[in-house]
Amino acid sequence: MERKILHVDQNCFFASVEMKNHPELRGVPMAVGGDQDQRHGIILAKNPLAGACGIKTAETIWQAKQKCPDLVVVPGHYDQYTYYSRKAFEMFCQYTDRVESFGLDECWLDVTDICGSASLPVLADEIRSRIKKELGLTCSVGASFNKSFAKLGSDYKKPDATTLILQDNFKNIVWPLPVGDLLYAGRSTQKRLSRINIHTIGQLAALPHEYIRSYLGKNGEGLWICANGLDASPVGLCSDQREIKSVGNSTTTARDMTCNEDVWKTIVALSDQVATRLRKYKLVCNTVQIHVRDTELHTYERQQHLLAPTDAAGEISRVAMDLFQRSYDWTKSVRSFGVRAAQVNPAEARRQISLFDSSYQTDEKKAVDTVVDALRIRFGKDIVRKGIQLAGGDELLPQGQMGWNAGGFASLKTGGREE
Repeated sequence: MERKILHVDQNCFFASVEMKNHPELRGVPMAVGGDQDQRHGIILAKNPLAGACGIKTAETIWQAKQKCPDLVVVPGHYDQYTYYSRKAFEMFCQYTDRVESFGLDECWLDVTDICGSASLPVLADEIRSRIKKELGLTCSVGASFNKSFAKLGSDYKKPDATTLILQDNFKNIVWPLPVGDLLYAGRSTQKRLSRINIHTIGQLAALPHEYIRSYLGKNGEGLWICANGLDASPVGLCSDQREIKSVGNSTTTARDMTCNEDVWKTIVALSDQVATRLRKYKLVCNTVQIHVRDTELHTYERQQHLLAPTDAAGEISRVAMDLFQRSYDWTKSVRSFGVRAAQVNPAEARRQISLFDSSYQTDEKKAVDTVVDALRIRFGKDIVRKGIQLAGGDELLPQGQMGWNAGGFASLKTGGREE
């Protein structure tokens, strides 16, 4: 039986939520942006009026205001975005038990068991109507026979539209599109494909399977499969528990970091946040990674495998600082920094202790962490702080919060896909 897949993409999601909550923003070019004073000044989302002025997501606010001096920039309210995302997800689960999130504003639905080909666009239009009526937002829906084409369909026509991509028309709709429109065809992949004169999805689909696999490896083979309409990946269940693959935190500091002491203060704050969240999820990490960006926006990453898994901020900080000192020559100042705990496992998993393992946590150290976590839950995140955070660290981290308002993230794995 041919599958029936929908992909629902909320239009200009962050900006739409802000306009719903503040109707006066509907008639002006507006965007959701970061804090320019804290050097997080990029456009996160924009409304159609701002888009008509040429404003693009991820460009700096000052660049956007050069294009549109009257642009209204508002701060993000992630609690609101999460609320509406959850409401939409609950709505989708009323139709099918196979609903898979792809970020806050996108979901796949497998509706094979509840509709035929003729009723697929009818169901897509019903969902669009309910989103508009019940949530006050708009969405675009792609309807197809697999996940990759359903997502292409939701991007094909916006806003508030349904696009149907079926077996008998996908070559006419999909193949003329740029190869970069395929999910997971990133900039690096596009550049490599351009070198062999592949610019459209149809050109990629026409390549021999063996050739694209040898040229781009497993990722290239996956793109070729999607381009030819052969994507068989399933839509996850509503009840699936998403597996946390890594936990990290990053920030652009209020001023450039110019010495090891500046970096150490930042690492301590970020590692403290990462370790706290590891313990919250009852996880330990086996690898510590750092992400460094200098003032010319050049970036690099380094990682180190640990002798023993940990959820201790001190050990994560020590390894992160060692990685930085061994890899950075200070020819430029540092603009932003990230710390990630990777290769995570459940904390209760048994392990063999090495004779050379100096990072093993004693019961006393674990008890201290438990008490600190409990105090922070009860009295707030800043009730207990590291000594270095009281010795001049506040002027580095945005809003004087030593990392608590920095960009925290958990990398999630659903059916082999990272978000």
